[in-house]
Amino acid sequence: MNIEIEELIFNYPNGVAALEGVTLEIPTGSLVAIVGQNGAGKTTLVKHLNGLLLPTSGTVQIGGWDTRQHTIAELAKRIGFVFQNPDDQLFCRTVREEIQFGPQSLKFEPVKIEGLIASALELTELRGKEAQNPYDLSPAWRKMVALASILAMDTPIVVLDEPTTGQDAVSIERISRIIHALHSSGKTIIAISHDIDFCAENFERMVVMRNGKVILDGPIHEVVAQRETLASSYVEQPQLTRLAQKLGFSPVVCTPDDFIRVLRDS
Repeated sequence: MNIEIEELIFNYPNGVAALEGVTLEIPTGSLVAIVGQNGAGKTTLVKHLNGLLLPTSGTVQIGGWDTRQHTIAELAKRIGFVFQNPDDQLFCRTVREEIQFGPQSLKFEPVKIEGLIASALELTELRGKEAQNPYDLSPAWRKMVALASILAMDTPIVVLDEPTTGQDAVSIERISRIIHALHSSGKTIIAISHDIDFCAENFERMVVMRNGKVILDGPIHEVVAQRETLASSYVEQPQLTRLAQKLGFSPVVCTPDDFIRVLRDS
């Protein structure tokens, strides 16, 4: 399910121009990270995907649907949005109730709902916690509950807002596994993140924003090589990229596998 954004402009009611002519095409099955400093327009952009915000001008189409012509409830069948703070998303008394709320709202058949709940529990490693109140869990596990509640809706597109915020190394690794499992199943994954190392290791394409505009967009290795342009957006290159440059490696390094491969071949 393609995402097509054409000359998107968005002004807040107070007159602040948050997006200034953003044009992006995100094909089905993409792994896209959107980065930039606070106020760059990242969250404003992705809130246009599920109709939480509507364009001042320009268009946003999700699988051929113009978001101005469909309700948030309708778009929820195509876009799953995991908020940065899970406490903004959770409201049920048990983990199971939280996870089943979405697919029930979409009026899936009971058998399908049970299968989706089981799959979401398995993928997020929440099995055994179904009867617990989400607010009795740690912040890291509450994040998993919020994610599971979206996974159970089985949307073709999943948006993650700052997925690694407040997460320890074990939780970040779990999120990485979930992202790759979803991608392997053909879903489009979009993440907003300040964690450039996480983006470099888990995504294929990077979009860099500054002052409501896209200033870089391309394969991860090409984008992270643009040190000066990244710096102008207050985005640092990944740690391994900087280390490899200091060591004089000529290929652009993004991941530990890249680093080991270049080191072996040098």
